[in-house]
Formats: sequence, C-alpha cells, structure tokens
Amino acid sequence: MEGKMRIAVDAMGGDNAPGEIIKGAIEAAKKEKGALEIILVGDERILRKHIKPSEEKFPVSIVHAPEIIGAHEFPTVAHKKRNSSISIATNLQKEKRVDAFISAGNTGAVMASSLLTLGRLGSVSRPALGAFFPTKKGFTMVLDVGANSDCKPVHLLQFGLMGYICAKQIFKQENPRVGLLNIGKENIKGNKLAREAYFLLEKAPINFIGNVEGIDIMNGECDVAVCDGFTGNIILKFSEGLINLIFDTIKSYMGGNWQQKLDATFPKSSFDGLVKRLSYDEYGGAPLLGVDGITIVCHGRSNARAIYNAILTAQRSKEERINDLIRETFSSVIGI
Repeated sequence: MEGKMRIAVDAMGGDNAPGEIIKGAIEAAKKEKGALEIILVGDERILRKHIKPSEEKFPVSIVHAPEIIGAHEFPTVAHKKRNSSISIATNLQKEKRVDAFISAGNTGAVMASSLLTLGRLGSVSRPALGAFFPTKKGFTMVLDVGANSDCKPVHLLQFGLMGYICAKQIFKQENPRVGLLNIGKENIKGNKLAREAYFLLEKAPINFIGNVEGIDIMNGECDVAVCDGFTGNIILKFSEGLINLIFDTIKSYMGGNWQQKLDATFPKSSFDGLVKRLSYDEYGGAPLLGVDGITIVCHGRSNARAIYNAILTAQRSKEERINDLIRETFSSVIGI
C-alpha cells in the first residue's frame, strides 16, 4: 500500500520476548487496518512459532537476526554484534527501509545503536530519553532519564525544547508547561547546572514555568520536567519501586485470595482504573529524542499492551514530523 508506515520491532528484546512482543505488534497491525506494516526482527525459526496461521494475513513480516544482545551486555560491546536484532533493526531505519524502531531490550544497547548508527539530529548535542510519569492530572514527561549522566546547561535547554515539541505534537497538549527539576522554586536554588539552565530555559520559545520540585511531578504541575539523566534515572527507578510497593502492600493486607477480597471491597472498575493509571504499559515506551530517526525504548518487562502503545507512539511521531520540527526549532534558536 502506498504511504504505509513501516515499523521495525525488536522481537527478541525484553523479559517477555518473543511472545508478548509479537502479540502486541500483531494487535497494532490488526487495529490500524493496513496503515502500518510491522517488521519483526529476530531469529526467524523462533518467531514463526509464535505467529498463528490466522495472523499471517496481517501486514507483519520477519527479518532474520540470529544474534541476541543480553540485558547486561555493555552497550558499545553489544553494538558490535552486527547480526543482533537491535543492530539489524537500527540499520533498517538507517537504510530508510522502516520509519521507526521499537525495542524492550538492553536500553544502553538500543541508545548506543541509535546514536552511532542514525547519528544526532541537526544541532542536537545530546539525545535525551523521555519517560512518562502518572500524575493527578494525566502524565508528566521527564527527560532525560538515563541517556546523559553528566550535562551542561545548554543540554538541559535542548531537553526542554525537545520535550515541549514532543508533548505538543505527539500528545496534543496545548502549550505544554515545561519545568526545571530542582530543590526549590526560586531561581537561585540548586547547583550551578540548574541555576544556569534556568536562565537559558527562561529565554527559550517555550512555556517555561520555572523550577519544579519532585512532588510537583506527581501533582501534575508541569507537562514536561527537565533534568540531567543521572537525576532522571534515579527518580524513574524510585517511582517504579514505589508503585510496586503500593500493589504489594495491597496484596499483603488482603492476604490469601487477595484478588477476590479486593473485588468484594472495591468496585472492579475503580481498581482497574488505578492499575491503568499507574501501569507503565499504558504509556508504551520512552522516545529517544534527538537522534536522526525514531527510536522508542520500552520497559524490559513490557507486555503486549505496552508494545502496542509504543508502536502507536512511533506512528504519531512520524505522522507529526517530530524530527523535522526539532530540526527547524533548533536552527532558529540562538545559543544552542
């Protein structure tokens, strides 16, 4: 079909690969009714076993990749595995054979492969990984959450610009509020990085609302929160642990047959709503903004729902010309 979008999915990456990955990919191809073609990348012999005869009618194909990158392999070493599902999928995008790439595999390897193979976008100095945090009012996008441990003020400025464009174009937030994560609201608070980044963001063509504290993220006081990757990764892992603690505590208090007791105590729709709000699979994956392509990094425990949503995020990123807008914005902003 002319104009059909093609998305490569690393079918071998993640704790639930390949079964859940393939299930989510096929669901996306099925529901998009011909608008998408999914290319599953991985060991063809293994992948074929997970595709039912009735599913072969959907626009899903396989590109063979005999190697797998383990979860704990060092990124630059893993990048040298040219026959891995991550490397081959990234090269498919480099060669313009696909429009986007999705993986729940080794995060470092996905980022390294994307950066080294696709390169940086225009004037972007440091690509940033944006993750979505549930809030009282919806969600907040936090970036960076792991791509850059050490940053300069100009990098945080770029993260703010990219986050603003992403929130506005992909998630249709009108004039997204961008905040700088800090230890206080006053512009004199924080370390040297935060203080200098504040004044750069203040002059940027975005809706910068100033400093925000950790509690402001969960309260939904901003749509985009900017920080260095070291800080962002810590709060990401902390929030995941906190959510797990909430659900484990509920189960502990309920004791045996906790699911039946919970259903008898609370309306099922209410608890399902809570699970949906706090679950990472509803947000799909984290876009790696600033590379010359579209890369969505999914949680290692991603299920079919998460992969499905990640594919839709990749689709919207392409449709909304996210990279063109980042390139155009950066070329017009002085000092970055």
